[in-house]
Amino acid sequence: MGTGITAILLHQLPYQFDGLETISNVIFALNVVLFALILALSIARYVIWPSMFWTMLYHPTQSLFLGTFPMGFTTIINMMVYSLVPAWGSGWLTAAHVLWWIDSAVAIVIAIGIPFVQFTRHSQSFDNISGVWFLPVVTTVVAAATGGTVASALIGAGQVDEARVVVVASYILWGTGVPLSMMLMTLYYARLAIYKIPPAAMIVSAFLPLGPCGQGAFGLLQLAADLVEITRLTGSFALGGSGGAPGRGLDSESAHLVSYAMQGASILVALVIWGVGLVWLVLAVATIADMTAASFVPFNMGWWGYTFPLGTFATATTQLGRMLDSRAFLVLGTVLSAIVALLWLGLFVVTGWKAVTGTMFFSPCLAEQGGSPPVLVAPARKYAYSPRPPSQTRGASSLSPLPFNRSRNRSGARDASHDHHRDGVPRGPIERVLEVFIRDKSQDADRDADADRDRGRSQTRLDRSGGGGGGGGLQDDVVGGAGEVRTAEVRR
Repeated sequence: MGTGITAILLHQLPYQFDGLETISNVIFALNVVLFALILALSIARYVIWPSMFWTMLYHPTQSLFLGTFPMGFTTIINMMVYSLVPAWGSGWLTAAHVLWWIDSAVAIVIAIGIPFVQFTRHSQSFDNISGVWFLPVVTTVVAAATGGTVASALIGAGQVDEARVVVVASYILWGTGVPLSMMLMTLYYARLAIYKIPPAAMIVSAFLPLGPCGQGAFGLLQLAADLVEITRLTGSFALGGSGGAPGRGLDSESAHLVSYAMQGASILVALVIWGVGLVWLVLAVATIADMTAASFVPFNMGWWGYTFPLGTFATATTQLGRMLDSRAFLVLGTVLSAIVALLWLGLFVVTGWKAVTGTMFFSPCLAEQGGSPPVLVAPARKYAYSPRPPSQTRGASSLSPLPFNRSRNRSGARDASHDHHRDGVPRGPIERVLEVFIRDKSQDADRDADADRDRGRSQTRLDRSGGGGGGGGLQDDVVGGAGEVRTAEVRR
């Protein structure tokens, strides 16, 4: 993500110099190599050790970083549009278009799927909320902004109908991400006010709220520009019907007015979002400065959180400068872009050195397992629910509700000869987990029953001996004409 956004910023810098585009393309090529290498390593990890995927997914922090995959991929798609399409033709535009749809689908799955896992499988507390909560949600915002870039290239290639579909889909993606990000900002603000700033190891996460602000503003501006261009080329409103007949859409003049009105409204909303981002930027800088003055801040992979959020804010700043023809925004965007480039260079050097020395990479979910991949990862639901009756579980029968439970004796020792059901079907991992669960519950029930019998015998002996002062013991209470007896304990 950091390498890709650096390439984009240098390529789109308002004030260019000779050789800058070449530098941008070199960083872009490096980004492709890094992305392919890390993706291949990740796939190999989960193919060789499948249980590690579920261990990672159920980890309350590491799973959130799945959002970095589609966001990193969008930087490649953007540079394909900026660099490869003008140089090598429309074939790369088709490739970028297809890859954008794939990336958008992955972004939707992560933006909705990871919060679902948070709701059902993670143990969270209010004081543990951090900036990394934004990572899965902001994926769709980044995809929407990239959709605006792809649509602009499609319009330039004369593929207006395809561009119209991309614009509509991008607005939907924008709507799935920006409002949720604003909700998270409220939670994160309250967490900072009540439980104070994050620890030194995670202090860089204070920059992450900049991401949805930067990409949200940039995406809105780019999509509005696409609407105006589609309307100019087709004579009809980009999001509506065509033709001047009643009920068939707006006429050409009205369509142009509506598109320009939407662009004006988009600029206003983008300015508001940019202002929110400015607040988070100042707070993040002040927070890190205060922490650095009081404590040592160790270097870790989280430091890369400086680059992408600040880079997206720089792209929004530059885009505002172009839309408003404002020199102030253009200069500020250039300064922010230069800062991101310097940060990227320093982080790349330090990360490379630490990677070579073997002191860089760390897997929290693997460390919690003692350094070895687990054999089995149970679906650890964290919410309250009533388990299904044994008769409704897979493989159950009326005579033996859980036949695989017979593979353990009374003492809990496992009998290896019962690794299969009576019908010869191998037991699955869920049944093995249920077996252990039911065995433990059965043993707990036996212990409770033994304890109840012991207490009953002690109470009976106490009653027969007088109970030390009377008033204690058991009393038979006859209820109703049927002679039903209810035993009630009479407390002193």
